[in-house]
Order: sequence, then structure tokens, then C-alpha cells
Amino acid sequence: MNQSSDNNTPNIGIYPFFAEPFHVDCNGSLTMGILGNHLLNCAGMHAADRGFGIGALNQENYTWVLSRLAIELDKMPEQYETFTIRTWVENVYRLFTDRNFALIDQSGKTIGYARSVWAMINLDTRKPADLLAMHEGNIVDYICDAPCPIDKPSRIKVDTQAPLSAHQAKYSDIDINGHVNSVRYIEHILDLFPLEWYKTKHIRRFEIAYVSESYYGDELKFYCDTVNPNEHHVEVRKRGNEVVCRSKICFE
Repeated sequence: MNQSSDNNTPNIGIYPFFAEPFHVDCNGSLTMGILGNHLLNCAGMHAADRGFGIGALNQENYTWVLSRLAIELDKMPEQYETFTIRTWVENVYRLFTDRNFALIDQSGKTIGYARSVWAMINLDTRKPADLLAMHEGNIVDYICDAPCPIDKPSRIKVDTQAPLSAHQAKYSDIDINGHVNSVRYIEHILDLFPLEWYKTKHIRRFEIAYVSESYYGDELKFYCDTVNPNEHHVEVRKRGNEVVCRSKICFE
């Protein structure tokens, strides 16, 4: 994957993509899971180009973890369409950093944005690192004041106590860190809704907040509150009431 930067804003990474036939759903649109993977890959490449990639961090016994992700879309790229993802760091705090994305179609039109929150953790203690102390705090040099006109991730609350579905974490769920891949939660959550909805509606906004990790063999239970016909809040739990993640899905 080749990366370029906007000539006027060199702290924005620009990454081209192509919607492969096996990356689209029954409507011929890119799936949310694939888009999520692309966003995370762009974040990784952008960080690596600036000395904060996972490869370099692992040598220091640190890694990045995704805490929150909110995606808002006018439309998805279609099969065989080329498109571009732009990413930049909006803010850096002591324990978290805000990273934003823009999704650009092949005509150059912005068709979506995303906001994400990340922490850097110690691989042994699983505790957050002080970002302002890492590498003499030079991560702040990459902050970029580019527009991202969507709401920040919201607080999601789910009250229902009756699970809608359950899934036992298996081989295809597990990533190189030994726990369930963050994008697999997105796919499992979207599987809760009937195919017909995806044929007649599109996902306007998707949010996910990660609370704890789950592992091979864990039984994940999915709880869903319907706020209105087009807005649904989902909570994934394991071992009874231990929350793994929460999600909000808005259709239109």
C-alpha cells in the first residue's frame, strides 16, 4: 500500500483502496467489517511512518489498543470502485489519542468520516502508557487541525437482561495478540439484524466502545435495546455480566 500526504497538510496520511468483489455484501457495497479493517490498517501505517508503529512499539514492550470507534457514512464504496482513506491525529492526551478519518470516493467526494480513540498499553501490565512521555512527547508534532464534522463517540447504555444471540469465540475470531479481533465484534454485532434490513436500508452511523478483552472459547452473549426502529444499542457480555464492548447502530 502506497501512502501519500496532502501537500498542504503533511500530517494527513492518504491511502488508496479498491473494493474487491470479496469485500462487498449482497448489495455490492463494501462491508462495515472490511471498512473497519481498512481504517485500522491506515492508522497503523500512519503511526509507523511517524515512529509509533506497532512493530517499533513491540520492541519497547508496548502496543496500541483501540478504545472507541464511530463511523458515519453517506454511502459505502461499491464493488470495483477505487476510493481513498485519509487519516490524521486530532488530539493527544496523557493516556489517549484521538485519530480521525475521511472516506473519499473515486470522484473525489467525501462520503464518510470516522473518529477513533486509542491508548498505548504495556504488554506485560496491560496498563496505559503516558503518551506525552514516550519518545520525548514528539507525538504531539503530528497533531493536525483538519475538519471531521461528525459527533464524537457517545455513551451507550443497554438495559435488557435477555440475550438476543450467543457466540463462542473460535479460531477465526482470534488475532495475533491471542484475543478476539476488534473487527470481528463489528461483524458479529451486524449479524444480529436481518438481511432484509441491509437490502432496504443503509448504516448511517456505527459506534463501538471496547471495554475488556475476550479469548478463544469464551461464550459471548449479545444484548440489544431498540431505541427506535432505526436505532439499536448492543452490549456484548461474557461470563455473566462482564461487559466486553458496547455498540450503537443507526440505520436509514
